[in-house]
Amino acid sequence: MNRTFSSLTTGLGLAIALAFPAVAQTAPAAEKPPETTALPEQALTARTLYTFLLAEIAGARGEIGISVQAYIDLAQRTRDPRIARRAVEISLFARNMPAAIEAARIWTEADPSSDEARRVLSGLLAGGDGQLEQVQNQLARLLAQSPEHIENHLMGLNRAFARVEDKQAVKTIIARLTEPYTERPEAHFARAQAAVAAADTMESLAAIETALRLRPDWEPAVLFKAQLMSQSGAMQEAMQLVKGYLERHPESRNARLAHARALVSSRQFDAARSEFRSLLEAAPDDRELMYAVGLLSAQLDDYDTAVTQLERALQAGHPEADGIRLNLGQIAERRNDPDGALRWYRAVQPGAQHFDAQLRVATVLVRQGKLKEAREHLQSVKVDGDDRKRLLLAESQLLRSAGHQADAFALIDEALRKSPDDSDLLYESSMLAESLGRLDVMEGRLRKLIALQPDHAHAYNALGYSLADRGERLDEAETLIARALELTPNDPFILDSMGWVRFRRSDLPGALNHLERAYGMRQDPEIAAHLGEVLWALNRQTDAARIWDEALKASPDNTALKAVIKRLRGQ
Repeated sequence: MNRTFSSLTTGLGLAIALAFPAVAQTAPAAEKPPETTALPEQALTARTLYTFLLAEIAGARGEIGISVQAYIDLAQRTRDPRIARRAVEISLFARNMPAAIEAARIWTEADPSSDEARRVLSGLLAGGDGQLEQVQNQLARLLAQSPEHIENHLMGLNRAFARVEDKQAVKTIIARLTEPYTERPEAHFARAQAAVAAADTMESLAAIETALRLRPDWEPAVLFKAQLMSQSGAMQEAMQLVKGYLERHPESRNARLAHARALVSSRQFDAARSEFRSLLEAAPDDRELMYAVGLLSAQLDDYDTAVTQLERALQAGHPEADGIRLNLGQIAERRNDPDGALRWYRAVQPGAQHFDAQLRVATVLVRQGKLKEAREHLQSVKVDGDDRKRLLLAESQLLRSAGHQADAFALIDEALRKSPDDSDLLYESSMLAESLGRLDVMEGRLRKLIALQPDHAHAYNALGYSLADRGERLDEAETLIARALELTPNDPFILDSMGWVRFRRSDLPGALNHLERAYGMRQDPEIAAHLGEVLWALNRQTDAARIWDEALKASPDNTALKAVIKRLRGQ
């Protein structure tokens, strides 16, 4: 349904951000433009009034092209900066860049003292090919003619080139534009921004160091430097830089926020939560801070605080409302509150989080012993294409986890008949065939998958591991697993397979090497079972017991792990 101008108010603030507005059905509402200087005297002729009404009514009806043309015509005839400004707005809404540029030119000519008009024109020109010289000229005039705003203009220079893909060219232009102002730290800050966008971290660091020499302890430069250091891998040094600044300026909200985020990145969740809590105490209505404290509290298993803060953020209108609902559902699951979890998951609206929420609904229902209801729920979710296949695979996983492998195989086999070359279905059906002892089907489907996708590492690994686990065709098994490792050299499960085939071939040192690497990457219970068995064979029973006990504590119900322990320790 189309909306009228009066119900959709999109100001020129979007235009001067130099980004395309979101696609909508009608044009943005007309606003009263700000006062400008030297406005031309306009006679309200019948033609002017007709064109204005045509432009507005066409926009209200969703006929944006007519509205754009009418406004451009008005701007050209009247040379009124207010009308030109409106023409820019409508043209950007319609994504008609030539019209937007024409309107912005008229605006700058009609009101040459308007910094806003020149910024808009520069940004629009920067979005096209071969017009960087015009952008440079526009911005050079803006800098030269606005000494009273020079700091702000220098700090905003890079925004005018946000859509230019050639970042090296932008860096060169920024260097030229800032050359007359090198005594100002803002000029070097602009150079640092341009350099980092061009992937020149060292030059960016040099520029920001110059800015800091000109203005020591300047907060934007300190935080920018810390960000550069963090991106270069010097996380601890970056944190020390920000921490030192905070000690000198404990009132700095931006620095405290940067420090808190750095602590999250370094996985120091408790310290990060303390920082976010301090920020929240100073700004108790900040919904982003509520969200951060809530997420960190959940990470630290402080569920009471997590729920309180996440619900506060939800009530405060946080834009990630469905993400919050999903997190609250997960917390309810951890607290063994399946009904609460279902309430939160079912409250998630259609959108980015909706699919995952439906999967969680089905998982909770299975844990409640409601497998039939869980399957019906997944089948009722309205999705198409790849998402429909994902739901099918999820349903298969639910059946497998409930011990209904034959039903899962039948489900996937039916889908495979309709899409016989689908790689995901081939892989899933092969794993189900193995669990049912149908090894000929498993091998046939994995070989077909390898033929269709010669770089499918997990197909090679699955076939190789299956052979190794049965002690069959060990040369071929190792060749298959070695190929999987070539394709994905740091996959812990493929490393586990290589360790296991080496064990089957009585190469205990080789087996131990691969299995220790695998377990160091991922403490999976089945990798632990294999590693423990190799350690046991090497007469390192104490080490084997330690690995098994660790794994049992984390995964007490894993059948493969318990079977190995029972076989070797008699427990």
